[in-house]
Amino acid sequence: MSFINEFTQFTNNQWVRMVLNVIDILLVWLVIYNILILIRGTKAVQLLKGIFVIIIIRIITVYFGLTTLGWMTKQVIEFGFLAIIIIFQPELRRALEQLGRGKLFARSNMQEEEEQTRLVTAMSKSVSYMAKRRIGALISIERETGLNEYIETGIPMYSEISSELIINIFIPNTPLHDGAVIVQKNKVAAAACYLPLSESPFISKELGTRHRAAIGISEVTDAITVVVSEETGAISLTINGDLHRDLSIEEFEVRLRNAWFGGATNSVGTSKWSLWGDKK
Repeated sequence: MSFINEFTQFTNNQWVRMVLNVIDILLVWLVIYNILILIRGTKAVQLLKGIFVIIIIRIITVYFGLTTLGWMTKQVIEFGFLAIIIIFQPELRRALEQLGRGKLFARSNMQEEEEQTRLVTAMSKSVSYMAKRRIGALISIERETGLNEYIETGIPMYSEISSELIINIFIPNTPLHDGAVIVQKNKVAAAACYLPLSESPFISKELGTRHRAAIGISEVTDAITVVVSEETGAISLTINGDLHRDLSIEEFEVRLRNAWFGGATNSVGTSKWSLWGDKK
């Protein structure tokens, strides 16, 4: 009992109570934030918007004394909780299962990892398809340095990244195949863009315009640029002025993931080529 009394006195201290109140508020905001992350991209978002609309209407009816409309909104609010449980029973069940596994608050990290995997897989699948058929391609991925001035030279798209979309862009003799695709975050920002050509006199003569453009953009920005050779079907990657040529699809995928989402770009034992074509 003495321990309980001491603990009660400790928590009743003004400063301790203030700290506990702050922790309480932060925990509530953490729960709200994770709930919003959990329902993001689901039909529950529309439900949440509808609830806010009903609450605003309820406040207006009380303020202006609209009796009939006020009674209707009151009934909706009173029975709405039960309706939510019935309508969203699958989503609530899934959330409780995740809570039981301790995965509810880890969902945002899982979603981010899943999105990264989706983007790399889409890029790898499209590059593999084009390399086998010797379809030339040039794809530049924005990192810290903005690429808006190059995006403005092309055709705006702002479309979700998919292997089908990228392949269709580079199919020969289509309106968008000539030029570069620029990726911002998880979107294809634009196609048929013009990239600056490298002026280095040491570039191998066997490298064409696509490789020169890939090296050129990597010299002035930190963008990752993917090149598929139209002549040989070889896959290349430029990062920070370095050209990595003749990558297998497995090597390409690992290098792309490391460069795009963090990690050492030299983690894969691939051959790195100098600009004049000699292995080193």
